[in-house]
Amino acid sequence: MSRNALGALLTVLAMLCFASMDTIAKWLVADYAIGQMMWIRYGIFCVFAWAVVRPRGFKAAFRTTRPALQAGRALLAVVESAVFVLAFRYLPLADTHAIAATSPLIVIALGAMFLGEKAGAARWLAVAAGFVGVLLIVRPGFRTLDATLLIPVAGAILWGSYQILTRLSARADTPDTTLVWSAFVAFAATSWFGLSEWRWPDATSWLLLATTGLLGAVAHYGLIRALDYAEAGAIQPYSYTLLVWVTVLGALVFGDFPDGWTIAGAAIVVASGLFTWHHDRKAAAAR
Repeated sequence: MSRNALGALLTVLAMLCFASMDTIAKWLVADYAIGQMMWIRYGIFCVFAWAVVRPRGFKAAFRTTRPALQAGRALLAVVESAVFVLAFRYLPLADTHAIAATSPLIVIALGAMFLGEKAGAARWLAVAAGFVGVLLIVRPGFRTLDATLLIPVAGAILWGSYQILTRLSARADTPDTTLVWSAFVAFAATSWFGLSEWRWPDATSWLLLATTGLLGAVAHYGLIRALDYAEAGAIQPYSYTLLVWVTVLGALVFGDFPDGWTIAGAAIVVASGLFTWHHDRKAAAAR
């Protein structure tokens, strides 16, 4: 299996884990504070990270030549996760992720600006088309703009930025290093909020909270490994499977079905990303 194919497979699996985690988080956020949910999630992430890297040396995994980059990337992930959990409190899963689906296009733009990855006219056209798709979902001027729709917009920008920093960290550090910094910095950052907003969960909630932590850990590690195997732009089309997963789960669990405008906007966003991917493949084959 080629490195790009392995990166694609890991991305699809990571998106399924993220979708499952978000579905449970939407259920829990009605009863528990976001800070508490994040703290428990990252606490479990720490245990997962320790188990993964221990055979190769836990202390060695902490060594990095870019501590500021690793810490900043981990903190950005915390903020991004909290923003999306907040969005789930007010919006259906499908609507939230229809807007969040612009993040692969954001990665293309940021990858060109900060990582030196190639982005020709076709890629920039796709980014512009993705913006049009978001406008169809939000529909400013055609209805009273719901400020809550801006929450996933912010989340998409943060998520795209996180992926760029993850790709950048892969140039300097091993996946093990990126994993342990992701877990332990985030856990430390959420500790005060988790303890100050603590509400003791019942047995079912403990199980669900633990499950979100495990799913998040597996998803983040899968994405870290995917970005280690392939360029950020190469695996982006497979990130759109997240939209499929959350639409199905949102309908099954909450009975939420996206309206026609949301579906149309999401289709434009996804088509833009797939067009870019197809164009890049043709360009690579011609070289």
